[in-house]
Amino acid sequence: MHTILVFGIILAALATLAVLVRGIIQMFRGNDPRRSNKYMQMRVVLQFLALILVVLFMTLFRQ
Repeated sequence: MHTILVFGIILAALATLAVLVRGIIQMFRGNDPRRSNKYMQMRVVLQFLALILVVLFMTLFRQ
């Protein structure tokens, strides 16, 4: 369980970073502002997921 949560946290953090970079690149290109906004909304959801996983990890493996 410990390994699965750590892997999930790392995966969520990397996904958040990837979506953030993609959204920033899209924003600077200026092609479609709605697409950039969607990337930023996905970033917020992924950050929330990562935060929930960290809190779950800290709660379950508190010593």
